[in-house]
Amino acid sequence: MPDAVVIGAGPNGLVAANLLADAGWSVRVLEEQPEPGGAVRHDRGVDPGFVNDVFSSFYPLAAASPVLAALRLGDHGLRWSHAPSVLAHPLTDDRCALLDRDLDVTADSLDSFAEGDGAAWRRLHELWRRLSPDLLDALFTPFPPVRATARLALRLRAAGGLRTARSLMLPVRRMGEEEFGGEGGRLLLAGNALHADLAPETAGSGGFGWLMAMLGQTYGFPVPVGGSGALTESLARRLRSRGGHLVCGRRVERILVRGGRAVGVRTADEVVAARRAVLADVSVPALYGELVPAEHLPAQIMADLRRFQWDFATFKTDWALDGPVPWRAEQARRAGTVHLADGTDELTRFAAQIALREVPDRPFLLFGQMTTADPTRSPHGTESAWAYTHVPHDIRSDAGAEGITGRWDDTDRERMADRVERQVERFAPGFRGLIRARRVLAPPDLQTLDANLFGGAVNGGTTALHQQLVLRPVPGTGRPETPVKGLFLASAGAHPGGGVHGAPGANAARAALHRARSPALADLQRLLTRRDRTGAVP
Repeated sequence: MPDAVVIGAGPNGLVAANLLADAGWSVRVLEEQPEPGGAVRHDRGVDPGFVNDVFSSFYPLAAASPVLAALRLGDHGLRWSHAPSVLAHPLTDDRCALLDRDLDVTADSLDSFAEGDGAAWRRLHELWRRLSPDLLDALFTPFPPVRATARLALRLRAAGGLRTARSLMLPVRRMGEEEFGGEGGRLLLAGNALHADLAPETAGSGGFGWLMAMLGQTYGFPVPVGGSGALTESLARRLRSRGGHLVCGRRVERILVRGGRAVGVRTADEVVAARRAVLADVSVPALYGELVPAEHLPAQIMADLRRFQWDFATFKTDWALDGPVPWRAEQARRAGTVHLADGTDELTRFAAQIALREVPDRPFLLFGQMTTADPTRSPHGTESAWAYTHVPHDIRSDAGAEGITGRWDDTDRERMADRVERQVERFAPGFRGLIRARRVLAPPDLQTLDANLFGGAVNGGTTALHQQLVLRPVPGTGRPETPVKGLFLASAGAHPGGGVHGAPGANAARAALHRARSPALADLQRLLTRRDRTGAVP
């Protein structure tokens, strides 16, 4: 009998398992898919000569994460690679905003849009330099991050106090208008905000766009050499070196609860008992009511789940290209990530169409040039590339003329992939002539490959303020402990949310270890924070 069973071998599950193994626990990880990694995997499924990341690709949060740094994954084979520049946002008039790890290069790019915008970017970077140590500490440590928040409050006060807090709470459109005279800086902020499901008019999107942009400025958007799965391989290799067991192709059907405590799991083939804890790297709706029957949960949790909001659905296209992408804007040729929308207004239009449950007719694309970022991904002179965009979960109509229905049958898939390619052609004429092969991954495909990605939602739930901190995943939670003793939420559904950084898994492992060391104290904390089945706090 292992001390702990971890459900799911995504990055958070593997981080949790590693930390438990480091503490001397015996750990068994059960993964539904035939290989580990969750949304951090690569393959050669587009063309045998090309490596394509199946889901995620660029990892600024991993580069900044103290959780992953402490695991010393370089000792287990992980190597990072960078494109010459981090990110480009070209426009159809051939202007291009460029984010580069060299601050002078970024500033010069923005000055080409409006004199003085380079200095404005430097001011935002100086704010980041002053706040980032405690901001990242607060982001990656268990909630509530009391010490980090106290230090951050002092730094924030010295950096402008309420005025700075106001700026970071702004919608990214308004923040960009206040900070920059030209379109370049505004695009770098707004495009980065839409890495999540934050429209330009959403409160707090300014702060998120600033965070992502400054991560890129400081750490770049690095990629694992050889494919995204190399990150997974290093985590799995480290776990095995510490005696952990990883079993793939084993779907957990039920978490076993006795006397209000998680005591193990059941698969189709066996029951696996857990001596101390069960950690679940699964989506919140899958955990509550599916893996754990409602009879073991407070009624308020089940009621709150009806208000749980997923982030946008995702549609992804992978390509094997016979040559580099022929961007009209020269700066885009050196960037690993390229954002494609013809201005902030087009970003707003895109987000508004999703809000209206329409398939966008001019989709905002995040485009990855993987061979530019890591030359091992494809033969010399070629490019391994992908683009993803967002669509509504529940589609009412198509804003374009092709009649995409949201059934995501072969016709829908091909029509949407063609629309994506036409959007690329607006900025890179001749792109379609370079396509050797392509693969289309519609929302149901992404969910089939990783059950946590419900409808292709990649962040474990919305990034909007109403589902963050103590409100994540539902009001009154915010920590990995669950209403079931010995069961801990270890997925992106928990604070601090999506992105590959390992914090939800690390927080769950620390909570499990704390509970094992101090059961009386943990029971008292549970008593003080638990809501009964009617939602009242005792």
